[in-house]
Amino acid sequence: MRVLMSVFILILFAASAMAQHKTLHDFTGRDIAGKTFDFSTLKGKKVMVVNTASRCSLTPQYKKLQQLYEEYGSDEFEIIAFPSNDFFNREPGTNKEIKEFCTTKYGVSFPVMAKIHVRGDSIHPVYQWLTSGEENGVLDKKVLWNFQKYLIEKDGIIYDCLGPTARPYSNKVIEWILSE
Repeated sequence: MRVLMSVFILILFAASAMAQHKTLHDFTGRDIAGKTFDFSTLKGKKVMVVNTASRCSLTPQYKKLQQLYEEYGSDEFEIIAFPSNDFFNREPGTNKEIKEFCTTKYGVSFPVMAKIHVRGDSIHPVYQWLTSGEENGVLDKKVLWNFQKYLIEKDGIIYDCLGPTARPYSNKVIEWILSE
């Protein structure tokens, strides 16, 4: 009986600990135009969150991100870009300049958020959650460079993190989008 009670307490403790982790849907932010963006509107969608920069050797990934969005973006999949200047001044522009660059140079139509910090003391709450296993309950994965991609499941839980040089329009990403 004592063993059974110990197992029961352990299960309750584990369930309680899991229930404390936030999901992507618990956050809000500002889009590139300064409007509030409520991430709970993404419930039921798979989401790729990517930190971007317009003066980086990886900036051409915008083209493949847009291609991915045009082909798979729907009620089931979304891309959210977070411009950041945290890596060697690769995104020095204002939100207005960033928006102009993304739309004219790459035809970006997926949501772009206001410029934020993805590391350091001023890290945005979404990225604090994305990068901390203690907060997200899944993985510790700090941002290494621009265009790191976090894959988020429909329930708002992190599925995986792809490095900056990982191709956004890859078989791995497409298989994840199409999987149940």
